Amino acid sequence: MTMSLTLTRPQKAAAILVAMGKPAAGKLLKFFKQEELKSLIDAARLLRTIPQADLEKIVAEFEAEFTEGAGLLDSGDQMDTLLNETLSPEEVSAIMEGRQENKPAGPLPVWPQVEKLDAARIGAFLAGEHPQTGALVLSRLSSPLAAQVLLTLEKPLRSEIMKRMVTMASAPQAAMRIVENQIRARLLDGMSGKDTSTGQARLASVLNEMDKAQLDEVIQDLEAAGTPDLAGVKARVFSFDDMHLLTQKARVLVFDGLSSDVVTLALRGAPEELTEAVLSSIGARTRRMIESELSMGSEGIPLADIMQARKTIASATVRLSREGAFELPAAQIPGEET
Repeated sequence: MTMSLTLTRPQKAAAILVAMGKPAAGKLLKFFKQEELKSLIDAARLLRTIPQADLEKIVAEFEAEFTEGAGLLDSGDQMDTLLNETLSPEEVSAIMEGRQENKPAGPLPVWPQVEKLDAARIGAFLAGEHPQTGALVLSRLSSPLAAQVLLTLEKPLRSEIMKRMVTMASAPQAAMRIVENQIRARLLDGMSGKDTSTGQARLASVLNEMDKAQLDEVIQDLEAAGTPDLAGVKARVFSFDDMHLLTQKARVLVFDGLSSDVVTLALRGAPEELTEAVLSSIGARTRRMIESELSMGSEGIPLADIMQARKTIASATVRLSREGAFELPAAQIPGEET
């Protein structure tokens, strides 16, 4: 029985690589995985001198099996030389110690998760922290969210945080890790136990499809049922009938991006107070055009078209609020004090 028949496949591959020499073999080694190189080293250490005739048979076997994926591995001291001259010391050390190329993934970054939270929830967390921590946290948030968080804080704390934001330099990595760990433990994992902002937004989007009477009734039912985080839902709810509750500046922003046809349609049959609030937020020329259209009455205009126009305006208002342009007035439960 010849030696070629007693060698393992890794030993045959090691013999071929050694026979190829350093330049050619070195190029091939770059394509091996660490576990393959480790297996190659172990096999090579068991090799002895291989007669030329047996080496030729090994090469012939390799040529015949190449298209089937015949294994390539390595030989003793010569393979050690190949590794040391073609791989970095760190790569060789990792192979010999059996370490994996990819380290286990660490915890997820906290800041993208914090960006998804309600401003009120972040503010409640910062209320129990040192102002310097508050300044550091707000400096890592988007400007719209940071502004909303500041508005939820008591004035003394808000002033202290803003004062530190002005003079704050880059935070040391050690300090940043401490703050991030606090956020994971007390903000992301603590307090209510889970982030309900997604559910709040989903429910609010459903409620925003209702007219004012339906909306008031449903919110009152939710209050009576003790629905958790209802304040977060109400902060996202807005109907066209609440337009007069917005500030003048906010209304101007809303109607600046809407066509006069949509505004005219939405105002048909609207109460006088609401109509005036809307018309006072648009240009004089556009106002005269809309008033002229409204004076002709609403006969023959489908109620469904009017309601759709009002939903379009309400949706535009909610979108601008989410983008940080202004805050929505919280939906009021009938009988609740404003």
